[in-house]
Amino acid sequence: MGAADETRAGVSLTNLDQPLFDGAGATKRDLVDYLDAVRERILPQVRDRPLSVLRVRPGQEPFMQKNLPKYTPDWVRRTEVWAEASRRRISYALCDDRRTLLWFANQRAVEYHPTLAHAGHPEHPTHLVLDLDPPEGDSFPAAVRVALLVRQALADSGLAGAVKTSGAKGLHVIVPVAPETTAEEAAAATRALAARTERLDPAAATTAFIVADRGGRVFVDSTRAYGATVVAAYSPRIRPGTPVSYPVGWVDLEAARPADFTVRTAPALLGDRDPWAGEMPAPQRLPADLVAEGRTIPVARVQAMHEGKRRARARRAAG
Repeated sequence: MGAADETRAGVSLTNLDQPLFDGAGATKRDLVDYLDAVRERILPQVRDRPLSVLRVRPGQEPFMQKNLPKYTPDWVRRTEVWAEASRRRISYALCDDRRTLLWFANQRAVEYHPTLAHAGHPEHPTHLVLDLDPPEGDSFPAAVRVALLVRQALADSGLAGAVKTSGAKGLHVIVPVAPETTAEEAAAATRALAARTERLDPAAATTAFIVADRGGRVFVDSTRAYGATVVAAYSPRIRPGTPVSYPVGWVDLEAARPADFTVRTAPALLGDRDPWAGEMPAPQRLPADLVAEGRTIPVARVQAMHEGKRRARARRAAG
């Protein structure tokens, strides 16, 4: 073994002193050490869920890996999922333990994107996701304002959620739901909550899927539903400085700065705490009126596709 190689939990770790990626401000060792340090917090977020990872190899663009490569060790648990888009079965990893997490780290898997439902139960998501995407520029304060609107919309609906940085420029509000909740109900409720948020302050929040229609407002994305994934709490991101998706208490949100939470700083900030588990409400039943309202709202992506076609026809007619 080279000086930069070692073994942990039976996993051979290699090239640990290589830079993780351009602008990472971190080495592969920093990634391994970080994931190992937070394993008891991140594993509950990914365990028993089909996992997609974003990997980065030296000199290459990052790539999303869903299907496990042929060289995957046989001790990595996996689950097969039918992919309608590609008309094939995909063998997803189930990252259930330290050994598997370290194997992924050695594969330079930086980002961890689990599904909203457990393996074998895609029709019953465990939570809703409202993804807040601010406009370009130094717009995190705008995302914070809209997150507080989401919290108000949830409270008005008799619900509660927890909030974390996305690790990029936005925020994720996560709402745990009762086990009997169906994917259709969850998707409808997410659309209704996005619409209720927009109604609270249409100058700050928008549900417009088409970027040109957002007018500098924060996009409340309600499309994380069904087979969608969301980056796990505590997952690193392939961004300058290698930030992580970090839980922020509602009372601390306005003072938060996403760049403060990186693979180098987060372990010391956490200490022995697990703020994501601490902030997370118990699973909740979705109010019938919320689901009913959501069923009247078109799916944003589908609506945007139809609108794009309509505009193209209008341009051709005018031309």
